[in-house]
Amino acid sequence: MKCRKCLDKAVLSIPRHNTALCGPCLTEYAQIQVERAIGREKMCTKENKILVAVSGGKDSLALWDILLKLGYYVDGLYVNLGIGQYSVRSRQKVEAFAELRNAMLFTKDAANDEGIGIRELADLVRRPTCAACGCIKRYQFNRVAVDQNYDVLATGHNLDDEAARLMGNVLRWNQEFLEKQGPVLPASMEGFAKKIKPLYRLTEREIAAYCVVNGIDYIVEDCPMATGSRLLVYKEALDVIEQASPGSKQSFYWGFLVQQGAKAQLDHQSMSDRDIAILHPCEECGQPTSAAMCSYCKLMAKAQIHQKVS
Repeated sequence: MKCRKCLDKAVLSIPRHNTALCGPCLTEYAQIQVERAIGREKMCTKENKILVAVSGGKDSLALWDILLKLGYYVDGLYVNLGIGQYSVRSRQKVEAFAELRNAMLFTKDAANDEGIGIRELADLVRRPTCAACGCIKRYQFNRVAVDQNYDVLATGHNLDDEAARLMGNVLRWNQEFLEKQGPVLPASMEGFAKKIKPLYRLTEREIAAYCVVNGIDYIVEDCPMATGSRLLVYKEALDVIEQASPGSKQSFYWGFLVQQGAKAQLDHQSMSDRDIAILHPCEECGQPTSAAMCSYCKLMAKAQIHQKVS
């Protein structure tokens, strides 16, 4: 198999684009896709301070690597969730990545802040582990980005992630989540960092190949807490469809973004305008929320109640 661009030996075939690429051409392709995502969605500029949420996995480390190579002002943030040896190994991967590139890395120990590990917390409040984990990560990511005066918070969500999340939201017709699902979530009020997903044009497979080609050492195994996650089920279903019809994930998610853009024009009202109307500071922590108390503070309040009862 030869690279369609330079005719060198290809390392990856990309059926959705009917092409194959060698290592250098794959690296260039990934960087172009990220630049295109940033430009088309007006995510950020090279004058902005960007904080990348890194987990030690391929997606977030690849994103950090690409943004650094493209010349963006970007630092990393790792949140330790206290998931045994998995958290130990993932932190090691992140710290090694940062040290090799002389990049700034913030670390936040959520297990110490909450006084309990994520598995124990989820069991205590009787919520799915991934739901409790997501709530804590969103809170910690936003808090550090705001406290450290970053303009933008970037996450490593890729095309597979976004297509699977879209499938779940459509199956449940979760209109609130559908309205907010996109590559950019504006900073709609003070205390709420702008969030971007520059990898939404790249698949997991493409990102994994990018990491191999560029010598990025990442934690390969999935989070042990993700077992049984519905998101993984949706990903598997979409993989079957993609294999039979290459480009289906891209058509599904990108088509949704086109429809969302058209809907915003018809409404004559941007997402940030709507968010400003409903968001206000949480009465406990001060972070933006549409209720009296944000989901993080509700989670921790519920955990404290259960701890007292037990």
